[in-house]
Amino acid sequence: MGYAMTALPIAGPQLLPHAVALDAAAVHAAHGGFIWASLQRLGVGARDLDDVYQELFVVVHRRLGDYDPALPIRPWLFGIGVRVVAAWRRRAHLRREQLVDDVPEAQAASPSPEDDAARARTQKVLHALLDELDPERRALFVMYEIDELSCAQIAEIVGVPVGTVHSRLHAVRKDFQRAAARWQARHGGDIR
Repeated sequence: MGYAMTALPIAGPQLLPHAVALDAAAVHAAHGGFIWASLQRLGVGARDLDDVYQELFVVVHRRLGDYDPALPIRPWLFGIGVRVVAAWRRRAHLRREQLVDDVPEAQAASPSPEDDAARARTQKVLHALLDELDPERRALFVMYEIDELSCAQIAEIVGVPVGTVHSRLHAVRKDFQRAAARWQARHGGDIR
């Protein structure tokens, strides 16, 4: 995308008494490239980048009246980006489809119908086990075990110290093991 990286004239001796009227289109034109790069740095994958980018500018449009033109706009935009990405990550555990960045190469020997059935059963069991967890704990578990976020990243998203993430992760792993044991007792046999 070819966004201009110029700053908006938001402050200057002649502009202080008459703050420049900003609109979302002007902010987009001037800072779209910065936001695009920031979202990538915050870990938004290529398949979700357009959606998160659009969501960020919806928030900018709604919150533009709250912006103080005496302050630089980029930190304000970046702060919005951090919150939008955090919300996007929290919703990640609700996504049911299996998205991939690249279409996998055709394999010479495709999996057998039995292998496909076993994989589908394992995924169904995993979803059933996750559904038994407390939603907040489930989100933490998914962020760490499935989304592979670090404890530091999770702490930033959740807004708690890293040590708290470690203790909550320890607790949710025990919850998951108990859920797996209950499933095995109800259904018998191996989970896989």
